[in-house]
Amino acid sequence: MNCDFTVVIPTYNGADRLPAVLERLRSQIHTDSITWEIVVVDNNSGDATAAVVQICQQTWDFPLRYCFEATQGLAFARQRGVTEARGQWVGFLDDDNLPDPQWVRAAYEFGLAHPRAAAYGSKIVGVFEHDPPAELQPMLFYLAIVDRGTQPSQYHPKKNGAPPGAGLVVRREAWLNAVPPQLFLVGRVGKTMVAGEDFEALFYLHRHGWEIWHNPAMQIQHLIAANRVEPSYFINMMHGIGLCRHHLRMLLLARWQQPIASIGYLLSDSYKLLRHWMGVRVVPKPSLYHTCERARLMGTLISPFYLLKLRVDRIVAQFPHHNS
Repeated sequence: MNCDFTVVIPTYNGADRLPAVLERLRSQIHTDSITWEIVVVDNNSGDATAAVVQICQQTWDFPLRYCFEATQGLAFARQRGVTEARGQWVGFLDDDNLPDPQWVRAAYEFGLAHPRAAAYGSKIVGVFEHDPPAELQPMLFYLAIVDRGTQPSQYHPKKNGAPPGAGLVVRREAWLNAVPPQLFLVGRVGKTMVAGEDFEALFYLHRHGWEIWHNPAMQIQHLIAANRVEPSYFINMMHGIGLCRHHLRMLLLARWQQPIASIGYLLSDSYKLLRHWMGVRVVPKPSLYHTCERARLMGTLISPFYLLKLRVDRIVAQFPHHNS
């Protein structure tokens, strides 16, 4: 049976985090005129995630569904959620996202008021388990913290990027028509820190002529674990952000523009990294901020070569290996 709105929660080993998210959704207000549901997508968890959802299903008088996605990666989990959803609109919440009481209502009303919008993001407030190092303050927005003011505003991907997947709402029909069933960027899996799957999906929507917005009336809290602001994690994360850059850049260009742009970006990225190195080399002890920035710039520079190798490796993996 179709409904107005579906909340999709992709989770990996989220048994300890899910109850708080589900309780926030259970406490949503002003939704009497909306038919909506929750779908938990278990992305190959090894903990009690399924049991947590089952307990809620037994005690709730509310449409709460569970599905299992064995292929690891946030992109696969979100795609499965869109496929399973019955709602006209699909709202994504990670298992560390706590929505405000009117999040569902605000999300649904915004979609009705903006017929050309295929996606819109939330205001995201970071709630840190431990205070982050002061040096990282200028980079905390990379942890999916978003504050674009009190008024709705439109994203223009070539100028100001796109919203993160946490707290994102998408028009289901537009997603199914514009976004490939399998994205090239699949999300952080294991020790691989290459992200960008959120932006890849949104750029496909943008290419099909849809609008992308920010809706400050939708607000969520993003619970950020202590390890997310440790230097080693943050440096690796910034490197991974750089590594996905080439693919995202090419998505915003026509095919004939891509070869010329690739050369231009290579020269520009080389210059930026050299300028950064020249500026830091005179500093007795570079700060954590500079180390993270260097990791991002280096990842961006080698992005086309890294992604080419990744593409080749995936093609090779499709063929069976025979022992000689």
